[in-house]
Amino acid sequence: MNEQNSVLNIIGKVSGFLSKYIAVVILITSAVAFTHTQKFMWIPQYTALFLGTAMFGMGLTIKREDFQIVFSRPKEVISGCILQYTIMPLAAYFLAVVMNLDTDIALGVILVGCCPGGTASNVIAYIAKGDVPLSVGMTITSTLIAPLVTPVLVYLLAGSWVEVSFTAMVLSVVKIVLLPVLAGIILNSLFHETIVKLGGILPLVSVVAIVTIIDGIVAVNAAKLMSCGLIVMLAVVLHNGIGMALGLAMARLMKVSYAKETSIAIEVAMQNSGLALALATANFAANPLATLPGAIFSIWHNVSGSIFASCRIKEVEEKQKLELKEHAIAK
Repeated sequence: MNEQNSVLNIIGKVSGFLSKYIAVVILITSAVAFTHTQKFMWIPQYTALFLGTAMFGMGLTIKREDFQIVFSRPKEVISGCILQYTIMPLAAYFLAVVMNLDTDIALGVILVGCCPGGTASNVIAYIAKGDVPLSVGMTITSTLIAPLVTPVLVYLLAGSWVEVSFTAMVLSVVKIVLLPVLAGIILNSLFHETIVKLGGILPLVSVVAIVTIIDGIVAVNAAKLMSCGLIVMLAVVLHNGIGMALGLAMARLMKVSYAKETSIAIEVAMQNSGLALALATANFAANPLATLPGAIFSIWHNVSGSIFASCRIKEVEEKQKLELKEHAIAK
């Protein structure tokens, strides 16, 4: 038993390390996929399976108490979801038009913008000393309403570039996101004690799944990345930056606490780009480059989120120093 616990602890530490530095992991493995394309070519046909596995892992981490967060602070959770499903889709559409993006790239950027929040946002919110329960509540809510909201937004915004099958999109999101998440939640409810023991391993499942999906996309599009990688990167950086800036600005207008403000900004800007990859693969096979924005976004939003987190931590530390100084002067 002790030996088993020791193994689980080691795996848990590895899982935590890889989750924290997922952007670095993706960069390293993507470089390998870029230079050894043939070894990764099999992956894209299983994109939906890998993402479903990642979402199942997410479901296993959701407890009954997490839903209490949604009902105990509905104002912040609902406001955060509304901001995410307005700022990011509209920013994507704006960039696609203003930058005159190629059809495939425009579609990919819009797909990213219309997806729910990513689970990485919860990790970044924790690092940034944000309100983690609020971050979890927003991620759960935006994910559970994604089967309806994401297809509607893609249909409305991407319809001027490509033909979008609303029904096919709904079915894809239900199969890839909703069913695996619900299965994970139910399993956690039935075998909670066992799941708790395996808690440290669960993030590893999601990390491996997401990293594998991105490696496959990079391998398949290696040649095309050379010609359009820079424009895609620019669109992704601007998209993520607009989401972070407007998310923070709107949170401040809501006059919430500093921690809540931090979590809302992070949640708005960090998307479930793995879902964008899966939707592009499953529903837009005629537009192969539509997968690129999601792949690059998966890397970049972890980098930008970490930078934003360090800036917020410094702000907190500066405020604390100022308060201590003022307190000392007052004495």
